[in-house]
Amino acid sequence: MDQYIEGMKENQKQIYYVTADGKEKAMMSPAAEKVRSRGFEVLYLTEPLDEIMIESVTNYKKGDENYKLVDVSKEGLNFDDEDQEERKKKEDELNEDHKNVKTYLETALAEKVQKVKMTDLLNESPAALVQSAYGMSPTMQRYMKAQNVASGGSDAGMMGSMNQAVLEVNPSHPIVQDLERMIVSQGEESNEAKNFAVLLYDVAALTSGYEIEDSGDFANRILSMMTSKATVDIKDAEVESHDVVQKPTSATATAAQTDFFGLKPDNFENV
Repeated sequence: MDQYIEGMKENQKQIYYVTADGKEKAMMSPAAEKVRSRGFEVLYLTEPLDEIMIESVTNYKKGDENYKLVDVSKEGLNFDDEDQEERKKKEDELNEDHKNVKTYLETALAEKVQKVKMTDLLNESPAALVQSAYGMSPTMQRYMKAQNVASGGSDAGMMGSMNQAVLEVNPSHPIVQDLERMIVSQGEESNEAKNFAVLLYDVAALTSGYEIEDSGDFANRILSMMTSKATVDIKDAEVESHDVVQKPTSATATAAQTDFFGLKPDNFENV
């Protein structure tokens, strides 16, 4: 903690941390991205017991300063250098400006997330999966699940009660913009748009530390997207080929025919 505090920005009063199964997974977390993009360092907690411990230690005191510990993977992340009323106003504007895709995602992912909200805190990822204030991180969920199974209990329905995930979406990302265009052009009943929406959630879940519940369904969605892309490429190639290939003139045809085996008319003698 002391080493983290030494590297803090001027006037920073909060210690930002993220929990994960390892440093690499913590670094790829979109939630941590939100903090790093603003120049703050993130403390990586990579052991299950770290989260249990830190939940009971909400503040860390050093000298005369009292620092608040903030889990960046929780909904409603606030920064020291930001006006909270301005932050809320900005988020309300984003939710209103992108109401169509927000509503569509909430409907398509109704069984997977508690709600969907737009955010401008993500600058690289299309979406992030975070927990509500009293939700458990994916690391803690796996730990509790393992403990329950080890004691002879069942995990059926257990994750559903603990998981209070919120999908935060970056409306500036090209993938999200593609989804918005897809909804408008193909309609909300489009299977392609539905697959796209669920895939957006799956990727956010994976990068945020969650496990895919149905790997077979996930694979099928990937293959469906790849097949769709391959079909479009083939059609584009056919159109391009049609534009390039021209009907040869008689002279060109003759030259092409006699050149086929490397032979030219001069190689033949009159019979």
